[in-house]
Amino acid sequence: MAKKRKRKIRFGRILVLLFLICLLAFGGYFAYKKLNVKKAPVKEIKNISTISEYGYTLKENATSYYKDLFKKLEKALDSKEVSEEDYMTLVGQMFVADFFNLDNKLNKNDVGGKQFVYEKYRDDFVKYAMDSMYKSVESNVYDNRNQDLPIVTSVDVEKVKTESFKYGDFIDEKAYVVNFEVTYKEDLGYQTSGSLVIIHNDKKLEVASMSEKSSS
Repeated sequence: MAKKRKRKIRFGRILVLLFLICLLAFGGYFAYKKLNVKKAPVKEIKNISTISEYGYTLKENATSYYKDLFKKLEKALDSKEVSEEDYMTLVGQMFVADFFNLDNKLNKNDVGGKQFVYEKYRDDFVKYAMDSMYKSVESNVYDNRNQDLPIVTSVDVEKVKTESFKYGDFIDEKAYVVNFEVTYKEDLGYQTSGSLVIIHNDKKLEVASMSEKSSS
């Protein structure tokens, strides 16, 4: 009986030892993976151009379409007499092109188009975007995302009318109401049309409202 007990005890110790070895092996494996993730370089996005007088910047990861729009904006704002209609059209195009293009965003916090949003509405706009359209955008800070996200290839903007617009104590008697249409590289089911209200804020034109429905 004593021998059988000793064998049972030894067998139990062997099982415990094997369990500990497996635990250490798995722990080491996951620790190794974690260290490797930490060692992976964090993706950094630099600004490659700036329109200083207006505070607009161009990021290096912008699409070729958006970069072309930025060049047009630079040229338009560098004119002796800035065409407000051209400026308004470019603001609408660039806002929509950057906001709806999710493929180049680092994570859900990297909301596009915000530099064109009315400054007093900007924080609320970013929160709204993070809780809606940007909510499902996976992180790509380590450049390892595997997710199908929309790429904007063109935006058409058409002025519908001018009207009075009020936000808090701010009133613009001649705000622009425009309709837009978005074309994507691939149809993934995202919004393709809508309307914007673009207001005057000192010398800048800024987006103060966006709707999923076109205006008439």
